[in-house]
Amino acid sequence: MSEKSLLKKGLIIQHDGTVLLEKIADSGSELSLKLNRFAQKVRETEQLVTFRLTPFTLWQAAASGMSAKSLLEWLRSHSKFPLTGAFERRVEETINRFGQIRLQRRKEHTFALVGASPSIFPQILTHLKRETVPVPESERAFIFPMHSLGAVKQACVAAGYPPLDETGFAGGESLSFSLSEHDRFRGLRPYQQDALEAYFAEGADWYGGGVIVLPCGAGKTVVALAIMQRVGKATLILTPNGTSAKQWVREILDKTDLRADEVGEYTATVKQIRPVTVTTYQMLTHRDGKDASFPHMELLRSRDFGFVIYDEVHLLPAPVFRLTAEFQAKRRLGLTATLVREDGKEEDVFSLVGPKLYEGSWKELERNGWISEAVLREIRIPFDPDWETAYQKADQRQKVRLAAENPRKIPLIEEIINRHRDEQILIIGQYLRQLDRISRRYGFPLITGSMPADKREAWYRQFRQRRIRVLIVSKVANMAVDLPDASVAIQISGTFGSRQEEAQRLGRILRVKETGSKAYFYHLVTKDTVDQEYAWRRQSYLAEQGYRYEVIDMERECRHVR
Repeated sequence: MSEKSLLKKGLIIQHDGTVLLEKIADSGSELSLKLNRFAQKVRETEQLVTFRLTPFTLWQAAASGMSAKSLLEWLRSHSKFPLTGAFERRVEETINRFGQIRLQRRKEHTFALVGASPSIFPQILTHLKRETVPVPESERAFIFPMHSLGAVKQACVAAGYPPLDETGFAGGESLSFSLSEHDRFRGLRPYQQDALEAYFAEGADWYGGGVIVLPCGAGKTVVALAIMQRVGKATLILTPNGTSAKQWVREILDKTDLRADEVGEYTATVKQIRPVTVTTYQMLTHRDGKDASFPHMELLRSRDFGFVIYDEVHLLPAPVFRLTAEFQAKRRLGLTATLVREDGKEEDVFSLVGPKLYEGSWKELERNGWISEAVLREIRIPFDPDWETAYQKADQRQKVRLAAENPRKIPLIEEIINRHRDEQILIIGQYLRQLDRISRRYGFPLITGSMPADKREAWYRQFRQRRIRVLIVSKVANMAVDLPDASVAIQISGTFGSRQEEAQRLGRILRVKETGSKAYFYHLVTKDTVDQEYAWRRQSYLAEQGYRYEVIDMERECRHVR
């Protein structure tokens, strides 16, 4: 192939399913738009965009009508180099597995697992839990009770056979409402409309639900309300905490014409079950003992919900995974900024909620002005000699704590605050002793998980009203806290190398400000310690989204923090 032909072709396709797209060959974004249909974007630099083909992305492509033949022909036509035989066979085998298994309703309380070939079943049945007992119907079908639908889906996905769910949806009460446009909400933005259409796209309902991925501050709630309006069924919304539940209620009443008596909050302090009910994962999974029933689940069954929304779906706790079997006959929507789980359970999100249907690019939204331009800085701070000696003698667990709580981080906080005098600032950390020390030193209010919800909300309200300028928050504010005017975040410690937490904390300050000001994210790290090692891992997800951290050595460049 001539050098000129190589330059025209923009893809480098590796045998493991990694696809490198050269931006210079994609000036009109046609290649990236096509790749988004069957590959997951994992990284972006100035010259390259990295995608990865996974079983989940290939299954979704198959659901939309794409064949292995057409996909491989397109890849060959745009690849600089020939595709390997092993790569082509893996793509063909993965796509051809789509549709081999179907789930079909039999009687009111049973369904059948129907396979294209008897040879498929041993692979699936080995992944079933002991309590899930199949009853043979024929050599190509097994009968299960309806409550096993979620467990069977998990087993199919684990075996590499995505099941087509043809059991249908439970009716659900009808719900009719409209979105309400006003000064604070002028209708769906273009990318929000794209997310809405992706949920209802041809072939997108093969699994009964799916996940929308958008950065914090990009309006995931509005997308959910638009989908809820089109579904037109009574809706149960599951959120991470009580603060988030209250925010959902406020957003629903602000952006729709639903009446207050049609929207219920079901939390530790309020018990309302209405056509739209907002609750928390904790309420759903609460019970008095290991063998006790889930009392709140029983109450929520009293309403015929036809649609379930999982907010911050990446946080789904294990008990909720088990309970989602209850919701398999209902339409489902998952919302998140980061479909990343540190426990590796992304497969369970796919199995029980659905595949990723839409993902918005952080940097593209930033370029178009939908989220704030962000400046990210990692400031490396040395130990004092005494702490350095203690660190060298400590075991691994003690080293993590010593590095995170380095006292030399605290004076730098004051310097950063002074350089952002007119801005709303969050100080975010993991260790309460460290946060309390900062609060006592500077007099800033501290919000922790042990603080009563009403008092916590009162502090948030004062911050939103700009009556206080600096707020110290523990991990309780990692997500689902609406503080739209916050434009500076100072992270002094975190949960080890959590990529999810890093992205969520940046998201606290990405809401576009009326002034058009940038967002500043400072990560204070103890130099040459495990703190610095964890920082690299924490930042990896944001690096994949195209963000870059400016690294500042405090000893040399402290005067140039801004």
